[in-house]
Amino acid sequence: MTTRNSAQPVLEVTKLRKVFPGRRGAPDTVAVDEASFSIAEGECLAVVGESGSGKSTLARSVLRLLEPTDGRIAYRGHDLLAMNRRALRRQRRNIQMIFQDPYASLHPRQTVSQIISEPWRVHRDLMPESMRSRVGELLDLVGMPARLIDAHPAQLSGGQRQRVSIARALSVQPDLLVLDEPVSALDVSIQAQVITLLMQLRDELGLAYLFISHDLALVRLVADAVTVMHRGRVVEQGTTAEVFGNPQDEYTRALLAASPETGM
Repeated sequence: MTTRNSAQPVLEVTKLRKVFPGRRGAPDTVAVDEASFSIAEGECLAVVGESGSGKSTLARSVLRLLEPTDGRIAYRGHDLLAMNRRALRRQRRNIQMIFQDPYASLHPRQTVSQIISEPWRVHRDLMPESMRSRVGELLDLVGMPARLIDAHPAQLSGGQRQRVSIARALSVQPDLLVLDEPVSALDVSIQAQVITLLMQLRDELGLAYLFISHDLALVRLVADAVTVMHRGRVVEQGTTAEVFGNPQDEYTRALLAASPETGM
């Protein structure tokens, strides 16, 4: 068995639950049921499963965009669920999220410069002396031409919008990115470019990724470790080589068999 990094994890999630109360007498919906996993420094952990498996709810719960019902979420040993809003805001600079749809995640009336610099207005102690100069550096980092600094989202392609989303997330120098299906809304021809960028940034900046995806071929390419979810529960975990090469759970085997490009 391949051994993962044994140092203190960047993120450690323990028995996380998210229950949505039923309406008008309907039963409660258990979206995430006692999920546990950890992510080491510089590691890409993929969470996979069919639509409705709970993986996106899990991602949003990690950031407390959805309030978990129970469990523990620790960033470098600090329990995020025990923090008040002020303390949580300070920690959120370290954990940033890239959403699935770049068309919906960017304010249509803001310029690229305003979008990327927005986190500095929240975390004022990180505000650079020259915001415009720093925005230009971030655009260069994500492969965007400087001439688009005053453009609006409607003037950008889908791939460019997602690059702006990535630059905005990186503006506060996080060490963990939560990527919720980061390329599924993009044209196939653009997906590879954005994934290549994300992998380059991981290597250059030492980032850790929580990578939510239904694309098993992509997961096999980019992830170091895999967590498989089914109906809100974690059914299998391991290194990518272990999960793809010798799956132990029946659901994992069915998932891989239904995706011929994974080589099963």
